[in-house]
Amino acid sequence: MLLPETLKLHDLSRFEFHYAYFLPWKNQMVEEIEKAGGKVVCFPASNNLKLLGETSAVVKYCKKNHIDLIHCHLPWSGFLGRIVYFLTKIPVIYTEHNIQERYHLATKWLNKLSFNSQSLALGVSNDVTRSINENIKSKIPVQTVLNGVNTVRFQKDFEKGTGIKRKYNIPEKALVIGNIAVFRQQKSIPDWLHAFHLISQQKPDVYAILVGAGPQEEEIKKLARELELTDRLRFAGLQTNTVDFFSSMDVFMMSSAFEGLPIALLEAMSMECAIVSTRAGGVVEVVRDKRDGLLCEVGDYKCLAEKSLELIGDAKMRQKMQLSARERVVSSFSLKRMVDELEVIYSEHVKK
Repeated sequence: MLLPETLKLHDLSRFEFHYAYFLPWKNQMVEEIEKAGGKVVCFPASNNLKLLGETSAVVKYCKKNHIDLIHCHLPWSGFLGRIVYFLTKIPVIYTEHNIQERYHLATKWLNKLSFNSQSLALGVSNDVTRSINENIKSKIPVQTVLNGVNTVRFQKDFEKGTGIKRKYNIPEKALVIGNIAVFRQQKSIPDWLHAFHLISQQKPDVYAILVGAGPQEEEIKKLARELELTDRLRFAGLQTNTVDFFSSMDVFMMSSAFEGLPIALLEAMSMECAIVSTRAGGVVEVVRDKRDGLLCEVGDYKCLAEKSLELIGDAKMRQKMQLSARERVVSSFSLKRMVDELEVIYSEHVKK
């Protein structure tokens, strides 16, 4: 979602944006990007190693379209970008979204080996930048550009929220706890389910919505059945229009084991959801405990349940946290600020 959202705010009179992706089934954002004015191309690869095999096709595309600068996200596209940099000397910027300590040993080793074959590295949080500096000893510049959210687009719409409740057969007056995430180990969705199980035992009138998909989807749905949550838990699947779903949520509960600076959290805060989250990575750079949300230690699902129950039981406190979350993002994590920083960086690194 970050790609089309930033594109909508970029100055298209100064920059032309091309987006390349490699896994053909990861095409959910293509239409959104094209609507916003981007050009999208797929270099089909069925896995990460085959992705590197598309290097010559990428080089050919860059030459044909007179690409002046490449901005890579995620490690394997970063590896390819560095090879392209070596072959063409087109400046390459890489955004790191995770801490090095959490990568697979092979990924971490490849990252360290190739990291200096690019122009600039950006960390999405101070914790990510710290991790780069401590683990890689980079010889290239590394700076932090905090993730941001489009606070104009991500605003609570009660009518849309009510529509989601109707669609998923949730009573209009019911409180809703939600999360939007990729169903993978990093997000610790089993902890989320265990927390909601405790909440549901004390508050049988509270519902939950999980938006997303991923490699652990079947395992997660099986656990939900075992915990007998299916009556009040709704799985919404992969969604591109998340505003409607955020609008239906009173509390956004995040159980991640590790994070860079999660976009979904920023979006939830912008949408005036009261926040309950683990202290994972860059989360603590955004959420000030008991001011903008409530924080728990990683893995402590009982704490997640207790903090959520506090907000459920105290309407005044819940409303205060909802408003504070929005104010925090508007003041410090707007997408406009992020886009402005990126455009300065792009202008500085375009090959003269």
